[in-house]
Amino acid sequence: MRAARFYGRGDIRIEDVPEPTLSEGNVLVEVEWCGICGSDLHEYLAGPSRAFPKPGELHPLTGQNIPTIMGHEVCGKVKAVSTGSTFKEGQAVMIDPRLCCRECVHCRAGIDHCCEKLGFLGFSGISGGFSSTMLVDEHKVHLLPESVSLEYAAFIEPLVVVHHAIKAADIDDWRSVDVLVVGGGPVGIAMTMALRTHGAKQIIVSEPTAARRKQLSNLAHVLVNPRETDVGKQCHAVTDGRGAQVVFDCAGTPQALEAAFDAIRSRGIYVNIAVWDKPMIVPFAHFMLKDITMKGSVVYDDKDFAEVMHMVHEGRFKGLESMVTARIGLEDLLEKGIKELINNKDEHIKILVTPKAENLRQKHSVLEESAHL
Repeated sequence: MRAARFYGRGDIRIEDVPEPTLSEGNVLVEVEWCGICGSDLHEYLAGPSRAFPKPGELHPLTGQNIPTIMGHEVCGKVKAVSTGSTFKEGQAVMIDPRLCCRECVHCRAGIDHCCEKLGFLGFSGISGGFSSTMLVDEHKVHLLPESVSLEYAAFIEPLVVVHHAIKAADIDDWRSVDVLVVGGGPVGIAMTMALRTHGAKQIIVSEPTAARRKQLSNLAHVLVNPRETDVGKQCHAVTDGRGAQVVFDCAGTPQALEAAFDAIRSRGIYVNIAVWDKPMIVPFAHFMLKDITMKGSVVYDDKDFAEVMHMVHEGRFKGLESMVTARIGLEDLLEKGIKELINNKDEHIKILVTPKAENLRQKHSVLEESAHL
């Protein structure tokens, strides 16, 4: 089969690889769509990170080394199952890409997302979504409801990421909470969408690009262009001088962090979701004098994924189709996907990749077509 493999920084190759074979306790999934994540771009530009096997070493969970198949925001159909499986061939499914040891102190404590050997399908080996077929542990396969189209299901994984971050803020009732989301890219949009489902009182989003602000216009209560408007002053103005109670940083830049700490109220909560390319330097005066609580949020755990899938079954996330700005074939991943997002990121939100030519010939929703810029 054809697959996109990561060889190192700036080196992703589409090549022929053996198709995985079914083994006990696993499911073969035929990939329909896989989203290009910001972490994929980060690895191409600055990797390999700890998610990949260290050069010259084997990953402790997969026993594999670079090159590995990329892609972790995956949905597809069950292709084959092992004896005793609860799944059936042809069922539409979503994949939880995390790999955990289940043995370390963190896994035993129920915080498997902090596993000492944490790995991911799409980074650490075994399988990846930028291919035609994946081998996946049955416990990491989630059945999709008929109401959710496979055309948009790949966007569910980012929703789990932000769901975990929302829980990290430790707010019982969001109905009285003013929230600032810094960065309106795919994760920022997913965050805004999720905060809507939680009933946040006021969602303020800081995003410099017009295209992304347009996508957020029906989700955020207040949109701020940080290139033209002082984010801190605007946040205080729309919150009767109090400032944002919670800030979610989906940008990961010094300028965004400075704006976030200026906008946050005293004893506010700052939650970082972004992957930083350089070390974070905390604006000390704001941090100390405002008595700010800083938290980090990394991926998600088993409970988070189950909770979001339950919310999906209930139909609580609307407008997923508007997040997709392009669909491409696997062979075009590098030029029309990775490089396109790097060079023209202001024109895109989410690019989906498929190994199936017939998927590209299908007519997608009117809402999605209007999202193309």
